[in-house]
Amino acid sequence: MAETHVLFVEDDDVIREATQLALERDGFAVTAVPDGLTGLEAFRADRPDIALLDVMVPGLDGVSLCRRIRDESTVPVIMLSARADSIDVVLGLEAGADDYVTKPFDGAVLVARIRAVLRRFGHASGGLAGGGQPEPEAVGGVLVFGDLEVDTEGMEVRRGGAQVGLTPTEMRLLLEFSSAPGTVLSRDKLLERVWDYGWGGDTRVVDVHVQRLRTKIGQDRIETVRGFGYKLRA
Repeated sequence: MAETHVLFVEDDDVIREATQLALERDGFAVTAVPDGLTGLEAFRADRPDIALLDVMVPGLDGVSLCRRIRDESTVPVIMLSARADSIDVVLGLEAGADDYVTKPFDGAVLVARIRAVLRRFGHASGGLAGGGQPEPEAVGGVLVFGDLEVDTEGMEVRRGGAQVGLTPTEMRLLLEFSSAPGTVLSRDKLLERVWDYGWGGDTRVVDVHVQRLRTKIGQDRIETVRGFGYKLRA
């Protein structure tokens, strides 16, 4: 089986070299570069399986690089931020990142988060994780909610007949909602099912992805239930 190729953009020499060695020990192939412009060139040349982007890198910052990558690809992106409460975290998620890790980080934690992201991307077409709940009635694998059609077999979404481009993370999030329309799903439950977190995670990841999903399928399609979570309008 081919090695998973990681693009790692980090301007701190010590962190970049130590992290590269740690990832390589875990079986990853790593391209490590010190700035955003070189990172963009490496992404276009190598087409990695996943990108790790530090928020504060010279030339082209991590958020802008994430946005450029997302314009061209749905490859998973994890942002690295020095501050858990930084606005950069939200900006990175809004730019299209799938997850983030706060620095300083433990190498084992980073590897676990990478593998979690890769698992859900690899199983994006693996069906609905409905937790044993019955699926809504579908014709040919297509669920219909007003002008929204979710093809659970072809992994396609159409709104008003026009195809909607979703990232794998957004698709998995929509699959969770469409597997139980009208049912409130808590942020913690969505973190567990979509992000594969077996532990408490930052619910901002869920909130930003819900907002991104709303812009694509309709702002009123996913309802916020204050104090509890979100639900898909049937």
